[in-house]
Amino acid sequence: MKTDILYILLCFFTVAFTTVSCDDFLDITPDGQVQRDELLSTAEGIEDAMYGVYSQMRLPELYGMELHYSSLEVMSQTLSCYGAKYEEALGRYDYSDTRVKSQFESIWVSMYKNISNVNSVLNSPLVEGATEFPYSIYRGEALGLRAFMHFDLVRLFAEQYTVNSSADGIPYATEFSLNTPEFESLEKNYEHIIADLLLADSLLRDEEKYENSSDFMSDRKIHFNIYAVWAALARVYLTMGNKEMAFKYADKVISGGKYTLKDKTEVENDVAGVLSKKECLFGIYDQGFYTNVYQKIYLTTSFYSLFLRDDYMELYDRDAVGSDERVAAYFTVVGSGDMATVRLGKIVERYELQNNSSNRPSELILGVNLIRLPEMYYIAAEALLDTDHAAALGYYNAVREHRGLEPLVMEDENDKLTIEQINDERYKEYIGEGQTFFNMKRQNLPILSYDGKTTYQPGAGIYVVPIPDVELENRY
Repeated sequence: MKTDILYILLCFFTVAFTTVSCDDFLDITPDGQVQRDELLSTAEGIEDAMYGVYSQMRLPELYGMELHYSSLEVMSQTLSCYGAKYEEALGRYDYSDTRVKSQFESIWVSMYKNISNVNSVLNSPLVEGATEFPYSIYRGEALGLRAFMHFDLVRLFAEQYTVNSSADGIPYATEFSLNTPEFESLEKNYEHIIADLLLADSLLRDEEKYENSSDFMSDRKIHFNIYAVWAALARVYLTMGNKEMAFKYADKVISGGKYTLKDKTEVENDVAGVLSKKECLFGIYDQGFYTNVYQKIYLTTSFYSLFLRDDYMELYDRDAVGSDERVAAYFTVVGSGDMATVRLGKIVERYELQNNSSNRPSELILGVNLIRLPEMYYIAAEALLDTDHAAALGYYNAVREHRGLEPLVMEDENDKLTIEQINDERYKEYIGEGQTFFNMKRQNLPILSYDGKTTYQPGAGIYVVPIPDVELENRY
């Protein structure tokens, strides 16, 4: 696992070919091209470049904040900030607000810059077409990352596939360039995403054979590994409405045996600013994650910190036979008396919070969980809901029991597990992790505002963020 020192040393790599000029939205300099070619001429250089890609994913405008616990949680109406102009506008889905437009422009630009970084690796002579270790591993990881990042852009900036598969999509960038390619259809976007993930699957299939053979092949959960590829395929196929294929890949993750659901006694602090020891399939190492989370989620700073919706506990009380260990693990009371406030302490790193970081166990990896195992159980349950109810209920109950709840029992033969119950469990498990909005969009659900006063009906006005002006202005 690389340290932040490596990130500093690699800045020349990222800056060299991600600088935006005044004349062009994206630009590449001859000097940057030379530095890039030199860097990517050795295996060590390619590994450094890949670490640079991962480090860019932890930017605040990407998975270090906005695409994790901030903007996406405001859009799901889970969190809000009274008096903060950006959050209030976003909570109304006012995508014309200048603050909102600026934030999503940053997300768009930063993501495409990093996709270009990935393509730089993929287009390099040692990686392009590689089928032998170690270059096949670099290629597989890079292809997986390219699909993963494009998929999240699609989920933000395009319509839901099952609502309108013939809709316009986004550019799918496959070349090292700071100019994004032409826009394409949503169907074509998904074809590219699936193709990249399937090729990554074939390239990474033997990765466990080489695990721990080098620094790069260690700590595989901070790399886009084979399990992350399968999980991403399950996620993508479910979003496309292909439940058969979604189950196939969710089951590959579950039955693969490398990752297991944590026991109910292990829930506390398992995702608190660290990668889950048993359940993290893919996450980003981020030594500085605590600072922003602490200020945004734990503190109660006026016009800045995010607060939970008032009725958040209703879901945890529903069907709650047993003791749901997530309640104590995810929510923290700050202050006392009339000043007491419940905070979403779920992702706040506890050793740092207690000024005791020197005693943090060395095996814990600081950072952001981006794909966790429980999602695969929910996908499996949903995929089998109409075809194999008993199996669907089994997957659903597996997570419940590992969180301290009693299994849901159908006392009447006519009783059936419902998609609403699966959604409830998803929400409880993934609160604060940026997945709820996408789950709502996938099912085209209405969204109840955080204060319970307004129900936002599904539609493009809510579920599709407009393409940033800067992209369109620099094309035409």
